[in-house]
Amino acid sequence: MTTGSSFETIHKPAVSEFDVAPNLDRNNVQEYDWQQMFDELDWLPGGGLNKAHEAIDRHANGPKRDKIAMIWEGKNGEREDYTFGDMKRETDKFANVLKSLGIQTGDRVFTFMDRLPEQYIAVFGILKAGAIAGPLFSAFGPDPVRDRMEDSGAKVLVTQPDLRRKITHIIPELFDLQHIIIVNKDGRDPMPIDSQDLDYYEEMGKAPANFTTVATSQYDYSIMHYTSGTTGKPKGAVHRHQAVVQQYATGKWALDLHEDDIYWCTADPGWVTGTSYGMLAPWTNGVTQLIFEGGFRASWWYEQIQKHKVTVWYTAPTAIRMLMKAGDEVPKRYDLSSLRFTASVGEPLNPEAVVWGKEAIGHAFHDNWWQTETGAIMCANYASTDIKPGSMGRPIPGIQLGVVDENFDPVPVGEDGNLVARPGWPSMFHTYWQNTEMYNSRFKKGWYITGDTARMDEDGYFWFVGRADDVINTAGHLVGPFEVESALIEHEAVAEAGVIGKPDPIAMEVVKAFVSLKDGYEETPQLRREIMQFARTKLSAAVAPREIDFIPGLPKTRSGKIMRRLLKARELGLPEGDTSTLEDD
Repeated sequence: MTTGSSFETIHKPAVSEFDVAPNLDRNNVQEYDWQQMFDELDWLPGGGLNKAHEAIDRHANGPKRDKIAMIWEGKNGEREDYTFGDMKRETDKFANVLKSLGIQTGDRVFTFMDRLPEQYIAVFGILKAGAIAGPLFSAFGPDPVRDRMEDSGAKVLVTQPDLRRKITHIIPELFDLQHIIIVNKDGRDPMPIDSQDLDYYEEMGKAPANFTTVATSQYDYSIMHYTSGTTGKPKGAVHRHQAVVQQYATGKWALDLHEDDIYWCTADPGWVTGTSYGMLAPWTNGVTQLIFEGGFRASWWYEQIQKHKVTVWYTAPTAIRMLMKAGDEVPKRYDLSSLRFTASVGEPLNPEAVVWGKEAIGHAFHDNWWQTETGAIMCANYASTDIKPGSMGRPIPGIQLGVVDENFDPVPVGEDGNLVARPGWPSMFHTYWQNTEMYNSRFKKGWYITGDTARMDEDGYFWFVGRADDVINTAGHLVGPFEVESALIEHEAVAEAGVIGKPDPIAMEVVKAFVSLKDGYEETPQLRREIMQFARTKLSAAVAPREIDFIPGLPKTRSGKIMRRLLKARELGLPEGDTSTLEDD
């Protein structure tokens, strides 16, 4: 039996993760020399480094030019294949489009799209142009889009007609926005685009098919993703081109990618998994990738694996639990024999799901751990080593993780503490956009503070315990309570709002809100539905509260801070702990 789990270890061949990095000192993992990975990349003339060049051009300029890079299947069953040569041509053209619009090195260009081929082409075109790419989650409502676009000062937005209409009323508030490029895929949307918007296909038709990638250095900014915190607006975690080194390496080490694989990452490009492992890891390794535009349905997903002979599948615990809910009989109707490795990320994967994968589809899911800020996988269950169901695995070569107390002293093996990491890994975020103070607060006494709590067992496996703050993990999406509370109090009836994460068997947590009403408003089911719908139109169904309770007043400290832990304790029937700072009634 294993520490921290009632499930037995799932045994693998007698090969260790150190065999993928043969020069690694087993007793000094953090001293791994990343230079070996740097040497495998194809540097730009003059010693520059660019993610687009590593993922696309170095293959298009070599023997993989005619190898399929992307198999795209649309939600209506359409299929488009793109070779690495095709991807180079299209991304070169989009880089030229951006240059024709005056985009310079360091400018921010955002995408707000579904999983269309043009989304991927745009991101790599942005990188080639030396700009910073900011992919947004396609299910976002207007408020999250406005907050991120406004904070970043993005100059260009690439979107599609239906999403453009959803955010029409916020566009005048984006003073830095100069151009909107509309992708009307196959003319799906009969509505004409705004006269001031640019048509993607028209602009691409005018653009030259060759572009010399801007000579970015490894330290130049490349991609930014916004991550939620307990207080304030979401923060833009900015990564450098250097991150590609770790994304390339962990594609080999943690996802076991081989050149002949057909790889499928189910993550949306609006989240960091969708760029780091839905774009960069597979393509830097020269692997063919499946992009499926359709949503979730167990039969659809199994059909994709069967149809395209997927060999490596990277998904999320919420999706796995939904597959489990659909039943063990469904996968038996499909030929899943092509699969050889399956992995999961985004939230803790419960031990039952690991074992279910082994029994239902023939492969245990390999959980791993990382964050928006880390940029790439930091801890993993490897293809070559034993899985301890319920654990995050062990650190990848070159990464030192620790579990410490409030004084940053190591806690004994098997005890809970704060999960920390030694700074300096290649994919580490370089800043929070225009928020240096918040960035600096994440580093103390030589450690990066992850905000997670964990423990380590005697074999060096790490086990996730929970979040050290109030951030809500719902279906792998980190939701800041402040962002939801801010939207709720804009409703005319709401005086105050407090938000917590409520445990859920499928999504891990769902957003629950506690609302106090202004004088003159009465608590009714109709008002509850109205407030929930209001929040959904401002945020999105994925972020808005699933439940709302009306309460006379919110528990607050004497300084006026909402005590969310008390709301959660009272909701779950847990001890309330120290209430000495609670304001008097």
